[in-house]
Amino acid sequence: MEPRHDTPQPTRRRLLLAASALCLPGWYPLPASAGQLDPRLLAIRLEARIEAYIESLRRVGAIPADERTAWSVYDLTLDHKLVSINEAQPFQSASMIKPFIALAFFYRHRDDPGRFPYDEIHRERLEAMIRHSNNKATNYFIDLLSQRSGQALEVEQLLKSRNPEVFRETRIVERIPYNGRTYRNLASARDYSRFLYTLWHDGFPHSRDLKALMQLPNRDRFRSEVLADVEVYDKTGSTARLCGDMGILVGRDGAGQRYPYIFVAMIEKDHRSLEYGSWAKHRGSVIRQVSAMVYQELKTVHRLA
Repeated sequence: MEPRHDTPQPTRRRLLLAASALCLPGWYPLPASAGQLDPRLLAIRLEARIEAYIESLRRVGAIPADERTAWSVYDLTLDHKLVSINEAQPFQSASMIKPFIALAFFYRHRDDPGRFPYDEIHRERLEAMIRHSNNKATNYFIDLLSQRSGQALEVEQLLKSRNPEVFRETRIVERIPYNGRTYRNLASARDYSRFLYTLWHDGFPHSRDLKALMQLPNRDRFRSEVLADVEVYDKTGSTARLCGDMGILVGRDGAGQRYPYIFVAMIEKDHRSLEYGSWAKHRGSVIRQVSAMVYQELKTVHRLA
């Protein structure tokens, strides 16, 4: 099984067995008319499905022992954490760190709009950084935000000074190298989840602008035929050691009611893959499969179209 840190593994296993074998008080599904299950039971079932899937890949060598995974799912309608697997462990952030850098820029703009204007040039560079994952644009903002010390750490310090409750396991210590091999910047699935939760509730300066940037069409790792009509606000990240995506997905029921949820997925390898393209493609497919599992569960719960 994938190790977990927020909840002891034996407790979750015992609860799963008990819930499946007995109708324990507090673990009954809600009436069918409510269209929901008890979120605690849903969380146990969904996390068990993901763990079983990853374990099946490990048994056949599709995910070897030198790779670890992290998964986080938060239902914003139920206001409940559904999946927390390796959620507190820092992983390489790769390009998934870029929305954090955009947020740091928006903080500087709010504090000093004359020195940090949110003008057409900066809008275009933000889009290049978020939508097209342009490393040159990313380094432009890191340099712009690090003029006092010249160190990327200044971006991290700014974020942690404004939102210490969000960026607990985040480390921003390097610009993007010329070869794109950025391995030292780190963040946890839990930090991404807290960031996305705050972003969805417009808790940051220019939250709506940042959501608009993250919603622009891109090659996300969440959607498949199962999720063809789902709204996605996301940022992918990949290196020869990391394949991931973090975002907010929004399904709709037959009446058009929106049901948003946070999904964070990361697969990290101890050493660089010698076949980066095929490795990243396969791990992206794993993430899409788990994304489909999550959506199928929530489709039943919320009666999504």
